[in-house]
Amino acid sequence: MQKRKEMELPSRLRPYFDKIEMKNRAVLVFGPRGVGKTTFLLHRFRERKVLYVSADNPLVSTSDLWSIAKTAFVRGYEGIVVDEAHYAKDWSIHLKALYDSYPGKLVIASDSSSLVSRQGIADLSRRFSRIQIPLMSLREYIFLRDGISLPQLEPFSLEPSSVKEIINCTNVLSAFEEYLERGFRPSYMEWDFREQIEHIIEKTLHGDVPYFVPQISDIHFRLMNAVVGFLAISKVPTLNIERMCREWGIGKRKLYELLTVMNATGIIRIVYRQNDNRTFSKGEKIFFGDPTFYSIGTGNTGTRREAYVAQSFEDSGKRIFACADERNGDFSVDGKIIEVGGRSKKPKKAEFVIRDDTDLPHSNSIPMWTLGFQY
Repeated sequence: MQKRKEMELPSRLRPYFDKIEMKNRAVLVFGPRGVGKTTFLLHRFRERKVLYVSADNPLVSTSDLWSIAKTAFVRGYEGIVVDEAHYAKDWSIHLKALYDSYPGKLVIASDSSSLVSRQGIADLSRRFSRIQIPLMSLREYIFLRDGISLPQLEPFSLEPSSVKEIINCTNVLSAFEEYLERGFRPSYMEWDFREQIEHIIEKTLHGDVPYFVPQISDIHFRLMNAVVGFLAISKVPTLNIERMCREWGIGKRKLYELLTVMNATGIIRIVYRQNDNRTFSKGEKIFFGDPTFYSIGTGNTGTRREAYVAQSFEDSGKRIFACADERNGDFSVDGKIIEVGGRSKKPKKAEFVIRDDTDLPHSNSIPMWTLGFQY
């Protein structure tokens, strides 16, 4: 299986992979389904004798990680890569034991949820460094599609020469429109992306969420599907918690637990107000984690714009919060107040306006497409 997967590696890889450093011998790699975690790991270790194991493979479930890795190490393997680690029984216990018992070996694990290290044993995170692979950027999408390597941009301090280079090299507005429709995961470029969206949502809700939510039942799955359906058509990016609890007959604590895991697995993206330290909070705004998910419904254009802005800034490492007073702006990004909208959007009291349908920056107006060149 490993050799076949290595032979199927694409000729072009996400540029983001080049910036990832793996200095430790024990690493947890996580990110949403379909962003290329498996591709990254297979490519990174293709020249080394490292065993790749997918924990969701039925053949693997008949044994345990300790036995598999021990056999591999005896046969001279330098390390082991465990994909979708949470599917393996007692995975965190076995990974810790392997790390402690084989000090010269690589122990690498990947998963679709950022909860994976928190759900494991307490001291696992002290041994394993964490690497997050985000959704794909517009810059990466253009590279995979056309083979064109374009410069990175910092939206709040755009370099005119770099903006000009990008505009001269590609029809960036056309590429951006295509990217918003189907460009956030490399896998979307391989086969029908609408079918993939449905597959990713279903696999995440039914295959991943149960590992992080104890005592989950059929009504909880139906409730999560209802959340997805509501966000796909709603003009307002939020949920009425009291109403949902009443209609579905569940407690607030359970609903918040489900939303937390949906957020951690990339199905939704919860944007909080700054200093919202409540144990249970739905945040100020709830978007799809992947803006392409809005294509499954009649999602509002404004909501999709905001979802993209939240995704692009958060995945580039910036701190984003919802403004407490929307009369000032939509978001605070690293302390800067921004407003999001189309070509004619007024700035209110915001420092910057992120505008759709425009190609060039002007004064405090930032073209929305430039957010896709942060990495």
